[in-house]
Amino acid sequence: MGRARLGWVLPLWLEAPRCRSGDNLTECATKMASAGGADPDAEDAAETEEAIYEEVKPCNRMELSQQLAVEELITTEASYVHNIQLCVSDIRAHLQKKQLPDLDLEGLFSNTDDILHVSRRFLKGLEATAAHEHEQLLCISALFQEFKEEMETVYKIYCASYEHALLLVESYRKDPRLQEEILETLNATVPHTGASDLSFFLVMPVQRVTKYPLLLGKILENTPTSASAYPALQAAVRAMTQVNANINEYKRRREVATKYNKAEHLTLRDRFARLNTHSIAKKTTRLSRLFMHEAGIVAKMEDREYDNLEEKFQCVVSSVAVLKENVASYLGHLEKRRLDRLVCQPLCSLSDMLVGPQQLVKKRLDKLLDYEEIQERKSEMGSVTYDEEAAMNTYLAINALLVAELPQFNQVALQLLGEILCSFSALQRDLAAQVLQQAQKELEQMPHGRMPLPSFWKMVEDTLQQSGAQLRTLCQAFETVAPSPVTQPLNPAEERKVLSLVSKHGPDKLYQVTSNISGSKDLDLTLQRGQIVALLQSVDTKGNTSRWLVDAGGPRGFVPAGKLQPYCPVQSQQPGMQMPALESSTEGRRHSYAAPEAPRPQVATFTPAFQVVAGFSFAARSPQEVSLQAGQPVVVLEPHDKKGSKEWSLVDVNGQRGYVPSSYLVTVPLQKPMGWSLPV
Repeated sequence: MGRARLGWVLPLWLEAPRCRSGDNLTECATKMASAGGADPDAEDAAETEEAIYEEVKPCNRMELSQQLAVEELITTEASYVHNIQLCVSDIRAHLQKKQLPDLDLEGLFSNTDDILHVSRRFLKGLEATAAHEHEQLLCISALFQEFKEEMETVYKIYCASYEHALLLVESYRKDPRLQEEILETLNATVPHTGASDLSFFLVMPVQRVTKYPLLLGKILENTPTSASAYPALQAAVRAMTQVNANINEYKRRREVATKYNKAEHLTLRDRFARLNTHSIAKKTTRLSRLFMHEAGIVAKMEDREYDNLEEKFQCVVSSVAVLKENVASYLGHLEKRRLDRLVCQPLCSLSDMLVGPQQLVKKRLDKLLDYEEIQERKSEMGSVTYDEEAAMNTYLAINALLVAELPQFNQVALQLLGEILCSFSALQRDLAAQVLQQAQKELEQMPHGRMPLPSFWKMVEDTLQQSGAQLRTLCQAFETVAPSPVTQPLNPAEERKVLSLVSKHGPDKLYQVTSNISGSKDLDLTLQRGQIVALLQSVDTKGNTSRWLVDAGGPRGFVPAGKLQPYCPVQSQQPGMQMPALESSTEGRRHSYAAPEAPRPQVATFTPAFQVVAGFSFAARSPQEVSLQAGQPVVVLEPHDKKGSKEWSLVDVNGQRGYVPSSYLVTVPLQKPMGWSLPV
């Protein structure tokens, strides 16, 4: 009689209504259940239950209701597993045989196989609890605790893709040919259900996972609080409620990600059409916040876990982009069919996979700026508006999703990239073998192709020695006829800028740009090779030591540290000075500004232009000190005393050594700098 009474709880709707985006699992399942209408068997079962209750003593009613609730849990689980088995083994298999090109079976059925695998094992465990009559409730509670993580893993993936499956079902309804094929499959495989479309079966996992807390709660309601299984049942109810909450949160995060991870290709007109007062204010706030971050005015909220993941992800992105460029230039040297199949197609697919996460990473930065602004306002005012709270939740959702899924994505992307590189290397080895084979054929036709190897290397050595002698003779002749190098002094504006940097920051902070720098990020500087800058900070606002903050004599910004070298002036050779040897003469020419008549690669050098002098007069008061006159040049031997204090400096004044106050010394430019030269 118990099994007959419990039959009404099975899903009996013929069509499932659409769930709106944003509905949680319970709301979605409730809408689905309400579509089936009233079941006449349910009324009969209810009347039978009332009759039983009237015949049973009140003290035994709770025990009977508990047994019926346990029976309901096991019976409905068996029916659910049977229906999922029909969905996978019969319906999907039948549709696969039809091989309909427009039917997306993976999008429809998602990870139903994983759900079936977990549910079968769970049902087997439930049925095994019947053997432990007195400890059945404890066994059921322990079983839910054991399976809660597996259930959450499989059901959250299915529930997150359920909206997409319903959209597919709706689109198939509008296609008469596909709808006819689906109906023919349902009638051939599950005619007893009377289902009119696939949504009848697709909603079952969504409903089942939301019903677990209700079924456990019904058992708990009919269990005395003094029973030994009561705390375990309570823990099981909390666990399954938390599973549903986690699934809802994951579903919400996926919806946010789906909204933002699509790359938009908008024209300039479309972008202007999107501008309004709200968007302009929001973007202005973000931009000002970003400037304050880069300038170090406001500290950026640190998330080291995410920063490490993003760094790895950006490394994958740049590697894929560089590899695509290399493969494109490599196409003309390999068999295109093999290269396209083994390298190009997988590489393009991997590149397309990166677009969504790239958009999400970019959107996270925008939402982070909004989040920090709202947090600051909340700390000042104590509360925020509903829209601001929603914006904060959006950032938290995107950040949590990226932190949870970027590790796995990076791992898969690196694995794919490694396989592509292996294929690329194999093709390159084949190409090298072909080139070597062709070279051997060409070598056989050369005059010295059949010469013994020792004789060949002897001939090469003699040829190189002869060529070297000719080159030395040419260099000596060139040295006698070439005009002497001349030094070109800096223009007054450039000299004033360098002297200004020295007076502001000191000569030890000066650096020279070794190659042209083109600023590509916000607050980056664009500098020419040879320019002199002053170092302000050897780290950027994110703690990156390879990006330095410098003063370029007016504008301030960041430059790559690898393109700066300490400014160490050396005395340049005077025009017309004779060099003792060819190598010395060549080296002197390399470190000076060459006239157009001698277009030779050169490196810019500068003559010393600064000296330390006494800024004020100082009278020695002990034998360890030395007297100074204002303007007198000195040589600083140690910028501190024997105890390490920088208030006193050890100096040499006209051969006399002693200590003087460090504050009395100043660094000034030479009145007549010799040998200043422009960078080349």
